[in-house]
Amino acid sequence: MAETVLSFVLHQLSTFLREEGRLLGGLRQEVQFIRDELGHMTAFLREAEAKEEDAQPRLQEWIKQVREAAYDTEDILDDFVARFARHLPTGFYGFVRRIFSSIKNLRARHRVASEIQSIKSRIESISAGHQRYQSEYGISAQASNSLSAVNNTTWRYSRDDALLVEEDKLVGIDQPKKHLISQLLQGDDHQLKVVSVVGMGGLGKTTLVKRVHEDLEVRRHFPVRAWVTVSQTCDFQYLLKDLIRQLHEAGKKPVPQSIESMTTTELKEIIKDFLQQAGRYAIVFDDVWDVEFWNTIKFALPESGHGNRVMLTTRKSDVASDSCIESRGYIYRLEPLSFEDSWTLFCNKIFKGGTCPSHLMDVAKVILDKCEGLPLAILAISGLLASKDVNRIDEWEMVRRSLGGELEGTGKLDRVKKILSLSYSDLPWHLKTCLLYTSIYPEDYKIGCLRLVNLWIAERFVEWREGINIEDVALGYLSELVNRSLIQVTRVFYEGMPGNCRVHDLLREIIVSKSREQNMITITTGQPTMWPSEQVRRLVVHSSSSNNTQQRPNYFFDHLRSFVTIGSKNPLLSSMLLSDVLRSSKLLKVLDLRGQKTRKEIPNEIFNSFHLKHLDLYGTGVERVPKGIGKLQHLEYLNLGKTGVRELPMEILKLQKLRFLKVYQQVDSSDDDYGYHGFKAPSNMGGLLSLEILKSIDASSGSTIVKEIGKLTQLRELYITKLRREDGKELCSSLANLTSLRELCVDSIGKGDDHEIIDLNHRPPPPPASSSSSSSSFLQSLRMLILCGRLEKMPQWVARLYGLVRIDLDWSRLRGEEDPLESLQHLPNLDSINFCGSYQGEGLCFKTGGFLNLKWLHLKRMEGLRWMRVEEGALPRLQNLILERLPLLEELPLGIQQLSQLQRLTLYEMSSQLREKLLENQKEESEDYRKIAHIPEILIGYYTDDRKWRHRSLWAKKKKT
Repeated sequence: MAETVLSFVLHQLSTFLREEGRLLGGLRQEVQFIRDELGHMTAFLREAEAKEEDAQPRLQEWIKQVREAAYDTEDILDDFVARFARHLPTGFYGFVRRIFSSIKNLRARHRVASEIQSIKSRIESISAGHQRYQSEYGISAQASNSLSAVNNTTWRYSRDDALLVEEDKLVGIDQPKKHLISQLLQGDDHQLKVVSVVGMGGLGKTTLVKRVHEDLEVRRHFPVRAWVTVSQTCDFQYLLKDLIRQLHEAGKKPVPQSIESMTTTELKEIIKDFLQQAGRYAIVFDDVWDVEFWNTIKFALPESGHGNRVMLTTRKSDVASDSCIESRGYIYRLEPLSFEDSWTLFCNKIFKGGTCPSHLMDVAKVILDKCEGLPLAILAISGLLASKDVNRIDEWEMVRRSLGGELEGTGKLDRVKKILSLSYSDLPWHLKTCLLYTSIYPEDYKIGCLRLVNLWIAERFVEWREGINIEDVALGYLSELVNRSLIQVTRVFYEGMPGNCRVHDLLREIIVSKSREQNMITITTGQPTMWPSEQVRRLVVHSSSSNNTQQRPNYFFDHLRSFVTIGSKNPLLSSMLLSDVLRSSKLLKVLDLRGQKTRKEIPNEIFNSFHLKHLDLYGTGVERVPKGIGKLQHLEYLNLGKTGVRELPMEILKLQKLRFLKVYQQVDSSDDDYGYHGFKAPSNMGGLLSLEILKSIDASSGSTIVKEIGKLTQLRELYITKLRREDGKELCSSLANLTSLRELCVDSIGKGDDHEIIDLNHRPPPPPASSSSSSSSFLQSLRMLILCGRLEKMPQWVARLYGLVRIDLDWSRLRGEEDPLESLQHLPNLDSINFCGSYQGEGLCFKTGGFLNLKWLHLKRMEGLRWMRVEEGALPRLQNLILERLPLLEELPLGIQQLSQLQRLTLYEMSSQLREKLLENQKEESEDYRKIAHIPEILIGYYTDDRKWRHRSLWAKKKKT
């Protein structure tokens, strides 16, 4: 894994030489030499690591030396910048200080020069080892594909095993098999159709598709069939020849001898000619890793007008989607086994179809949970347990405790590790680094996607790209990891924006192991354990039930880059460790104390952290920001969300690199419908020209601060609280300058019914004569709009927000004649509507042809609403309908039966008449039942007379009827 570290550090060295090289003076050539020498080793290192497990200790030690030299080089240069790139004082006293500083800097520069020379000597020695091992181990200097070749061999053996699994040993395959067969047999007989099966490694894609391919009905329908295993490093010419042989054997024709000497183009012509004459065919391309493979092979596959079919299996979503675009194909996302099917497979393997003994039941379920429905893992782990004595629960407990360690060995679970590791090995170095970083999170932790990508940015894992916002680049990294089935998105915010994600437990074990190998992350809970002998670079504090701080580890923090707490319940441990960190670390870039509620103040020592880029104090008890914040010249991210901070000092304006600023507090901690308090900003807040995220700025001081907002032209997210009615026109003028704005939230003064009126119904000012924009471009980049407060009428410009995806109206109290649906119904991209106390009329009508792309509709706290009607042709794509606290609504929406795509209906705290009607009248002949019989899931939540919350699933009742 040193190759990943080396690639990362090489990137940092290149950036350093470009941006800070002028500070180096005569040392620049030395640093350039170090970078070049490390660069020469990357190709060799990649291959050496492929052999590391079988290598002699000397080669393993060499790999470690390369990694540590790369780390130390980065440390020395960061320390150099901290010493010589600080802002110099001005004036007479500044002149005197500069004289003393220059004397000190001469000594410091001499010391840095000595350290760089020492690193250079180490690199020269390591480079000599590079030449020696290159000869000794027969590893070429060029970057071959040996690592991929090793993995490819392992993968081929595993795929062969998958193809030999007997039908009666398969579990949970019947329904997916039937579904895929129907997709193959139905559809246009005059067009080639591609069916792609996508999912993470070990899910059983190959096994499933093989059963479909061998099905008797499929064989009768497609007389010409072939199966081609592609894999990561396929020899394309060999693959084409293999396909030609299979096709000719299936057609009972002799294989042309001349194919051995043909070019790739000639081989594709042979395949195309054969298939055009052969009639109906079905070909499987198993384990496709690259979109380019499909783009190349498709030209050899004629449509022929016979209803031909191609099936692909892949771990990568882009391969699945790209292969299906032209053919109007079908993508099947293979899901993990249910717990019931997992248990059946588990018991079949261990107990030969019998039942699990009662004394093993608890430990067996814990082990099975670890597999998370992954058939490969279930088979491997059950194979391991099958060799244990069923009367010895201690042997099973030992497997449970050491499951992560088993993945690191060469036993039965080694195959699981190698197969899951294939996807990791296929990643470019920057994605490997990002994936390894997820090891900071505990098992089963709900990972916030935006928190994760901002940590990646702060750790310098994300590369700046010209013309692209850095957060968009980082989200692109996340999307690629999701696309490769390495990260699973568990909650979506809006417009597909990932909210939360997770990593499969067994894949996480591999990631943790690899992260530990390269000393990337050190995790502590304060419990006694083995600590790394190497320098700690990133320290993460996890939760611990113990408050014992006597066992806190003795770390040396002079190389520390990050200190992060995640769910820590031991504030004393966190505080003591933080004290050690701030006392000794000069290189700290990331400080994340999120959720430390007992922390009431920001330690003054933080303001000496010259390199600090990321300060996250979300959910802490901090109530004041000291003036020392102005010292953090490199700070880019400051999160004070859900703290007691209500005002920022003038010194915040010195942070010219700040791009992310969140400072807010919930108005009512027991009810989030009432929004947030913002912070009082300095009057010249518009000087923070790098700001992209601003939440939430208090506008109650008047028009001055509203004008300043218009200077923040880089803003992508803007949340404003306590806007006065008379400042609405000025705000519209400022918003006209924010051409990159994606999210806008405007909250007026007050709470609930006491909100002051928001008056945004103003035409944006005409653009300057020199500008190429027009008034029609006002807020055209906006994707989400939240208006919290009374509205006399909807702003006219809302109906022209053609890119709008989500709108929330809270406490708008629009009168009956001001139907909020009227101006929204024809917005082409509107996906989500949330209304809370937004309308005072008696009824809402969704008209024919309206809301064609709406998928989510949440109506809440509209006390006067008595009826709803959905006309035919309205809401054709609605998937979620949530009706909450609508006390006068006693009937289901008229026309609800027309919502054919509705997946879930949720009714919370509705009228007792409607609730009782639904809970009691569940017979199929009832009219209300027939209206909702097509909806897969119906949830009813309500308080009983003694204020106890009840949650009923009508769907379960319906299924039993």
